[in-house]
Amino acid sequence: MNRVSLCNTTIRIGAVTYLNSRPLIFGLRGMTAGSEIVLDVPSRLADGLAAGVLDVALVPSIEYRRQAGLRIVSDACIACAGPVRSVKLYGRVPLARIRTLALDEGSRTSAALVRILLKERFGLEPQLQPLPLGATLEQSVADAVLVIGDRGMLPAAAPFAFVADLGHEWHQWTGLPFVFALWLARPQVELGDLERVLAAARDEGLRRLAEIADLAAAEIDLPAAECLAYLRDNLQFHLGPRERRGLALFFDLAARHGLAPPGGELVFQRDGDPR
Repeated sequence: MNRVSLCNTTIRIGAVTYLNSRPLIFGLRGMTAGSEIVLDVPSRLADGLAAGVLDVALVPSIEYRRQAGLRIVSDACIACAGPVRSVKLYGRVPLARIRTLALDEGSRTSAALVRILLKERFGLEPQLQPLPLGATLEQSVADAVLVIGDRGMLPAAAPFAFVADLGHEWHQWTGLPFVFALWLARPQVELGDLERVLAAARDEGLRRLAEIADLAAAEIDLPAAECLAYLRDNLQFHLGPRERRGLALFFDLAARHGLAPPGGELVFQRDGDPR
């Protein structure tokens, strides 16, 4: 692991492997000192944060409510205000006939989002099945299948009755952005100047989107132009006022449906105050 010093102790940082996170972490190794950087899928990073294996991680936003005491340590995030392209629900039957739903095992936030949308908008509570990380979309026999991340951007090998982009569905329904991932830290962990570093890494990544897209294209088997369009046009990386409103609404809905505990205001690292 890369070791470089932000404070007197080593900080263990978890970051997502998907293309959507690369603008946030592209320059991070060169900016952090005294850190260990671990790359994995969102659900495993969330487990690492819960187990104390990680001190801070870019994890599914719903973990802020599910893990007590976590704090938001940066205004860098992964969000969208319209189609996200990498979080999709594939249906083998018309939407009203969905009885079984397979959930991508890499997901936590999107898994909650699709259940909220199906219940709130269509009155559906399908039986849940896992879609293992190594499985393909076509290997699931469920009526509908949620896929996220890089494999959510790849075209399906077989026809489906419908394909729904969950970022688009949320925005059409609420008029607000949706926040998929946040930088969260465990309680009492000393992070030094990490808040500034994470924001600086984000800003550096946004200046180098074309380079990031070129490097990623061969890895995920998509044209570089398509990777660039995704990063530039579909995603947002700043946790602004509208993103916070969307996040608060999502948390309220998750609590209503028993998918996360209720909570109060969002608490940020700076001064430990709600903001």
